[in-house]
Amino acid sequence: MAATLAGAPARPRRLLASRRNRAGILYALPAVIYLLALFVYPIFSTLLLSVQDSDGALTLHWYADALTGVNLSVLFTTLRIAAETALFSLVIGFLLANAISRLRPLLAALAMLIVVVPHFISALVRTYGWIIMLGDKGLMNQLLAGLGVSGAPYQLLYNEIGVVIGTTAMMLPYTVLLLYGVMRGVDRRLLAAAASMGAGRLTIFRRVYLPLVAPGLATAGLLSFILALGYYITPALMGGPNQTMIASLINQQVMKQNQWNGAAAEGVILLLLTFAGLLLVKLVSSLGEAKKRSAS
Repeated sequence: MAATLAGAPARPRRLLASRRNRAGILYALPAVIYLLALFVYPIFSTLLLSVQDSDGALTLHWYADALTGVNLSVLFTTLRIAAETALFSLVIGFLLANAISRLRPLLAALAMLIVVVPHFISALVRTYGWIIMLGDKGLMNQLLAGLGVSGAPYQLLYNEIGVVIGTTAMMLPYTVLLLYGVMRGVDRRLLAAAASMGAGRLTIFRRVYLPLVAPGLATAGLLSFILALGYYITPALMGGPNQTMIASLINQQVMKQNQWNGAAAEGVILLLLTFAGLLLVKLVSSLGEAKKRSAS
């Protein structure tokens, strides 16, 4: 009898837990269906399409084709431009974020507003704006000619210079936002303590400040690289034939050549590169958190 009374409260708790589980599953069902329909199914279909030939038989021909010849050159071009974009956006973003992080809160908020607001304008409109600015009679070449720079006007469009300038401008808000948050979190008392111990500005920057913001730098650089890998609008409009990137190649294969299998293989390769970059971001973030815990 005592055992029955002791076990009585446990049964309603189990029933309640099971009801909560069923309710949780029921509430999550629409989200699961949404993810399956709009994410899992398209990715699985693309993967299946990339390993099929015209007769539906399994083959790795499209991957071999994507990793040879012109397609391989396009892949290397994509990686190179994405790396250059990440580097320039990281350098410029570091300088901007560092300057903004030293401002008073009100001025910093206004400065961040100036950085972020252009991001809400259509990427197509911003790209055309850069085309106007970098043209032979654009603002940039007129400024260079007015300063007496020899060789002006320079060819700043339809080459790799134009693509890198355009993609860097598109990635810059992400970099500044991420680095600004990291830099605002740096305890300035550490810098003051290093200065009180006789360390110079360069030593403080190299030995104290840079290690504190290094995880944010790595994350921002990898994020810019990942976003630039699949970017389409700006490289397509500001680049030439030698600056064709994977996104433009996929568009050509689908729209002009009706080659869905090859485009699917290119898309899977791009997806794998993106996943690899995301894993690196996660790894860098984990290492940064581990360093902070060990330092504290």
